[in-house]
Amino acid sequence: QVQLVESGGGLVQAGGSLRLSCAASGSIFSGNVMGWFRQAPGKQRELVAVITSGGSTNYADSVKGRFTISRDNAKNRVSLQMNSLKPEDTAVYYCYLYGDYPVRYDYWGQGTQVTVSS
Repeated sequence: QVQLVESGGGLVQAGGSLRLSCAASGSIFSGNVMGWFRQAPGKQRELVAVITSGGSTNYADSVKGRFTISRDNAKNRVSLQMNSLKPEDTAVYYCYLYGDYPVRYDYWGQGTQVTVSS
């Protein structure tokens, strides 16, 4: 079984920064994708950023140039540096792990609240 534990959420003023971290534990195979999704009240969960084990990244247009995703494969850890935060970034942020070896699997963290005040 795999567990994802997030940390780093909180309250910040617009224009500020936060760093989210997620540590994965359990039976994790290489060649996976880790990332972050978010869900604001009344809205669907949406992709924020993902990164492959090889370092390829993909960002939502709304966060490009402001957020940076990184990972440490040896520690099965993924981080999200969020700069120039806006009130519309307010949401619960979820860590995500996806892989397809030996079988397809995906896991979610419990979520961490990020609140950006104007």
